[in-house]
Amino acid sequence: MKSEIPSQARVPTKLSLTTRPRRVLRLVLAGLTVVTIYTLVTLNTSGLKVNDAISSLGSNLTLMFLHPSVGQDTWPLLLRALATSVSLGLLTTILGAVFAFFIAMGAARNLAPNWLATGIKAVMAFIRAIPTILWVLIYSVVMGLGASAAVVGLTFHSIAYLVKAYSESIEATPTETIEALKASGVRFLPIVFQAILPSIIPALLSWTFIRFEINFANAVAVGAAAGANDIGYYLFMASGFYFNFHEVGLIVYLLLGVAIILEVISMKLRGHYLKQN
Repeated sequence: MKSEIPSQARVPTKLSLTTRPRRVLRLVLAGLTVVTIYTLVTLNTSGLKVNDAISSLGSNLTLMFLHPSVGQDTWPLLLRALATSVSLGLLTTILGAVFAFFIAMGAARNLAPNWLATGIKAVMAFIRAIPTILWVLIYSVVMGLGASAAVVGLTFHSIAYLVKAYSESIEATPTETIEALKASGVRFLPIVFQAILPSIIPALLSWTFIRFEINFANAVAVGAAAGANDIGYYLFMASGFYFNFHEVGLIVYLLLGVAIILEVISMKLRGHYLKQN
């Protein structure tokens, strides 16, 4: 006769592992709540005029989005600066994608030794942990202000981002398939470019366009910091120096239009490659 297992022994041991992170999360949320309440209670609101602030915000938004126009700059100047931002995002994405693909082959555990893949992923994780703007500022100090520092900084962070994405896409290929190809005498590069690459092109394309959109946004953000003379510089000058909300609204609409165009192109290309596969 089979002995029955006591009900206490059937309790999974994972409960102790899952409740501990929950307790830590609750303690963190409770601490943030206490700090927020204390800040709101001790906040000095003697000079705050809520009605005037709301009215000023409404009038500024009206000027920006309902009456956009060119201010101290000209249409050709703004369009050229916008093209500079798009070119900066495109160039850094292409450079990052090329370098990242070859590095990702060493970071994929089904292609490279475990020690090499772990080392590369650790270095890439460290680079990704530092925001792009800091890398651009670091290279601005080393190389001087200008587009070169922006290109190197954006490319540097793009490589770390895309290595993670590309290596995970490569690792989606079954190890058994790769081992069978190696056993049949197929060399490393034919395995990568003829067996793995055709099956992961849609994934690589998606990640690359996502990074392109990120680089375009970062190019706008670092334009003023790196002195790249792109649309970000004119946005900073119009908003923080001239306080021309008409031109700020126009630049925002230009950026929104480029973002929509990039998204449409990305969807078309992904749909094209998905149909082929």
